[in-house]
Amino acid sequence: ANLLVTALPATLTQVDTTAGSMYTLSQETEDILGGLEEDITLYWVVQSGQEDETLGTLLDRYAAGSDRVTLEKVDPDVSPELLQEYVSGTVYNNSLIVVSGDRDTYVSYDDLYEYTYSDDYTSYNTSFSGESALTSAIDYVTREDLPKLYTLTGHGEADLTSTFQSAVEGQNVEVESLSLLTQESVPEDADCLLLNGPESDLSQEEAEAIQAYLDQGGDLIVLTDPAQEGQKRPNLEALLADYGMTANDGIVLEGDSGHYALGAPFYLLPDLDSHAITEPLIDGGYYILLSLAQGITVTDSPREGLTVESLLTTSDQAYSKLAGYSMETYSKEEGDLAGPFSLAALATEKQEDGTESHVLWIGSTSLVDDQYNQQVSGANEDFFLNCVGWTCQGEEGVSIHAKEITTQYLTVPASTASLL
Repeated sequence: ANLLVTALPATLTQVDTTAGSMYTLSQETEDILGGLEEDITLYWVVQSGQEDETLGTLLDRYAAGSDRVTLEKVDPDVSPELLQEYVSGTVYNNSLIVVSGDRDTYVSYDDLYEYTYSDDYTSYNTSFSGESALTSAIDYVTREDLPKLYTLTGHGEADLTSTFQSAVEGQNVEVESLSLLTQESVPEDADCLLLNGPESDLSQEEAEAIQAYLDQGGDLIVLTDPAQEGQKRPNLEALLADYGMTANDGIVLEGDSGHYALGAPFYLLPDLDSHAITEPLIDGGYYILLSLAQGITVTDSPREGLTVESLLTTSDQAYSKLAGYSMETYSKEEGDLAGPFSLAALATEKQEDGTESHVLWIGSTSLVDDQYNQQVSGANEDFFLNCVGWTCQGEEGVSIHAKEITTQYLTVPASTASLL
């Protein structure tokens, strides 16, 4: 009986009773494991007796998830030559080497845990990101070409922070800057374009180059803030309007206290509308935090072949302050626009050759701000990664959220403890 039980996969012998479903693989991971066409070897680098039990249980789930996945434990003191074949430099206990054919990648133990500190750095929460790191590594070694994201420059755009750029690259997406002032067209290897907070407008030639790219099945992600006084972006707004999305004047405030945070109605907590991009966050009960956002109106009657849908939406009590950055009161005044508003919207158009082009517009650059991201436990980052992954790679590019490690204590009265 013992022999038979040990031969069973971990999914049948180890029931996941953790509060955050620590060892339950996401649908994204199951899809990747189920679609493997090449053999994968997971080398668990660890000295005997130093195994991380959390990691070990997760690795058992991967090995049980596909016949093509093989798990091998490697003691660095016993087999140093194997490590030298794949890794240069220091290799830490409980790190991983993922190998498939001629491709391999190293996952450091430091990448398996995330630490979120309080504002005064007196405490922190620990999250386990083993599934995200391991699934990304498997995806990397089984891909022939990595998708490429070009970030547009030349209009005062903000660079992605190191945190967000590292997160995008961790999803196996190459990031490279692009100036359409020096190139006549978008490169053929572009899987997606990113326009992050332009302070000036696109030129007519740049708008036409982007439109030509979209007509060939390209994808575009745009993040904008409410316009400053005198700031005009007619070419960019015309491009977005062609895809059924127009910007409202002013700055959006929330009238429903359940939809704003930090005691100020411009710190928005929008509703997440159902879509492959938002579903992982909805299932996890996460919030998105946006600050100083502009409302987006989604057309009710798009042209044939075009569909437009909201991803983030305010409550019905939201309103847009036309005074913008010069507002003197948070109260709704005469002339202010009544909500609800879309704060992020996605347009999809089917091309004649059967491909699809996507334009995803987010009404605030605060989405990719590290400070706001920390306030919602990394949910802003996850939403952005899902947007990048879905446009660059399709639905399989949706990111996997790290799972918080919590200690739950059972308080037992002395009489009950004595009886037990």
